[in-house]
Amino acid sequence: MILAHLSDLHVRPVGVPAYRVAETNKLFARAVDALLALEPRPDAVVITGDLTDCGLVEEYEELTRQLKRLPMPVHLVLGNHDRREAFREVFGEAEGAADGFTGFDVEVDGVRLIGIDTVVPGASFGLLCEHRLAHLDALLAARPDVPTLIAMHHPPATCGIGHMDRIALLEGADRFAEIVARHPHVERVLAGHHHRPIQSRFAGTILQVAPSVAHQVVLDLSVDGPSAFVMEPSAYLVHVLVDGAVVSHQAYVERHDGPYPFILDPAYPGLG
Repeated sequence: MILAHLSDLHVRPVGVPAYRVAETNKLFARAVDALLALEPRPDAVVITGDLTDCGLVEEYEELTRQLKRLPMPVHLVLGNHDRREAFREVFGEAEGAADGFTGFDVEVDGVRLIGIDTVVPGASFGLLCEHRLAHLDALLAARPDVPTLIAMHHPPATCGIGHMDRIALLEGADRFAEIVARHPHVERVLAGHHHRPIQSRFAGTILQVAPSVAHQVVLDLSVDGPSAFVMEPSAYLVHVLVDGAVVSHQAYVERHDGPYPFILDPAYPGLG
């Protein structure tokens, strides 16, 4: 199993950068190029929210134009910048979602991938109500023998960046943690929203937050740090099943010099 994990695309109407600075459409197109160049190619792609910047139908239509370039299945989670109604108008509804919410329940080469909806319309923070939590609990209980990844937008734990922690999963996080802890076959909780690569122990498993393929949030660990972004390199994650365990790698969207072979320097034959 090879699963590419992208997040926080913030696709805009054509020709309109996000925050007047971030050329998010161009950066997402380059991310698609990067996925197409991977060897071997991923079996599937998951994108953990903020697919668009304003939740406009024209933004989702622009998103589809890029996604059509990918030959593998793509599974989409909504974020706080998305809008369920506009998303459904373009993409329809995926099988496995809780009633009234978006989501999915699929298998990727022996690994189960469950997408859940943490969106609160009109708000930046996330929420999991009892309906969504019960639905997730039932899904996990139904197949306890299959290694499982849960994909969501809002991280269910604090990360130390104050202004992002204040808009994380603010309701239902404790109950979510209880559910995950009772299901040891959950290999990862995959999230986005924070626009940074972040890893943490969570409820007996690993919480893995993907960086953005667009702009990154400034790494400021002060409690009252300002809400700001920086044009650090676009990146994404690749999750691989190796000997029955999920292993995660960070990859960069832009191409860099190389690859170069490791050739021993004859002056230092013991090194290399």
